[in-house]
Amino acid sequence: MKIAEGGLSWIFASFLITFLLIVLAFFVKSQWRFLVIFIFIIFLLKSFVLLVFFRDPKREIGESIVAVADGVIREITNLEDKDVGDCTRITTFMNIHNVHVNRMPYDGEIRDITHYKGAHIPAFKKESDKNERVVLLIDTNIGIVKIVQIAGTMARRIVPYIKKGEKVKKGEKIGIIRLGSRVDIYLSKKKIKSINVKLRDKVKAGEDTIAEIND
Repeated sequence: MKIAEGGLSWIFASFLITFLLIVLAFFVKSQWRFLVIFIFIIFLLKSFVLLVFFRDPKREIGESIVAVADGVIREITNLEDKDVGDCTRITTFMNIHNVHVNRMPYDGEIRDITHYKGAHIPAFKKESDKNERVVLLIDTNIGIVKIVQIAGTMARRIVPYIKKGEKVKKGEKIGIIRLGSRVDIYLSKKKIKSINVKLRDKVKAGEDTIAEIND
């Protein structure tokens, strides 16, 4: 199983602590051994959870504009955005069991990457707009595409894989949000023929088409 960039150190640290705990269990007095073994079991389970969380499966890239994140579509909203203009925002909520590697929705060049510090409100709440987040502006042949990666309660770090000025192909990995989060994508309404997802749909990053482009 391939491990996502930015996850190997977490997995190694967790398994190292797990190993040290089982070694310690052989040396502590019997009255403390049960407690050490109990903590060992917790860390062992945590280690396997991290293995699942940081998995990075291969994807067959879909047509047109594809999903940025794995998860459930929680919101589809038409609005006026300062960067994109008249647009549609599609929000994907990523649960802890989802793959958390985010992927490029469409070919383009990274115009800007901005990191904002903020709170850690649950990502499914409206107030999570004030959370820690990374905003990507992407120049494409259908205008500016905006992606906002938002940290949640458990997510404490957003790790970008790309940099300003880089040209990135559709489906390529752009970053990871550690431990539960939300991703918004803003698409210009002038360039979009149809939205191919609806509320509560489950999508996979890079694989599922979320919108069709005007011919």
